[in-house]
Amino acid sequence: MIKNKIATGTVHKVPADLRKAVTSDKTVLKTWEDITPLARNEWICWVTSGKKVETRNIRIKKALSKLKGGIRRPCCWAGCIHR
Repeated sequence: MIKNKIATGTVHKVPADLRKAVTSDKTVLKTWEDITPLARNEWICWVTSGKKVETRNIRIKKALSKLKGGIRRPCCWAGCIHR
């Protein structure tokens, strides 16, 4: 069984939609738990910074794919401004 409680970022808490997506795949969850809190913070901020629901959903899908492939931070993004 996959747990619902997962590690958070340094500033941001994991929103429900991203938490559900991350916990739905054991490989993604393993990578998520292995990356640094700062890296998790950047994934969370990248996903939630989308203005439209469609953008956010696309970013969640991309995040899952990249995390599943072992990529530890969002690519081609300046980073979370909240650090």
